[in-house]
Amino acid sequence: MLDEEEQLSQALVRIFENVVLTEEKSLQAGYFNDLSIAEMHTLTAIGPYDARTMTKTAEDLGITTGTLTVAIDRLVKKGYVHRERDKKDKRIVRISLTHNGKLACRMNSKFHRVLAKHILAGYDENDRKHILDLVDEVDEYVAQQLRRYDSSENVRATARQVAKDTTKENKKDG
Repeated sequence: MLDEEEQLSQALVRIFENVVLTEEKSLQAGYFNDLSIAEMHTLTAIGPYDARTMTKTAEDLGITTGTLTVAIDRLVKKGYVHRERDKKDKRIVRISLTHNGKLACRMNSKFHRVLAKHILAGYDENDRKHILDLVDEVDEYVAQQLRRYDSSENVRATARQVAKDTTKENKKDG
């Protein structure tokens, strides 16, 4: 029998993989079958409302502006994104979603809302609050770990700290 930590670890990996695969397959089977998951996430980062700069969007996605430029070139060709240079400062490039880009973004958002609705459906208000609190705690922990690894010069120090913390926990537990 698996211990609780191993059981939770395996479940988290399965959930992550299954959500990504389901999202990918729903894209392939649907109206937006010419979009990849990465492209859909790029559309989501741009958002359905105001135009955004390439720099800010790349920062939000955690990629370089060069990498984003390649993705935007494809999305412009596919008709999901409109790209325009700033009228006052030609160095600034603004991107926004076309009608089809906004529609794809809304459909992807609906996919996530349906998933959340299904997960919460069988629970009373107290249980739903407890589930949301637990998910928030997991989210905050993962975000905290990401921040530790955010800067390349901190990667080695962070890996050493994680190993040190794990060793301390193992000594404490056993």
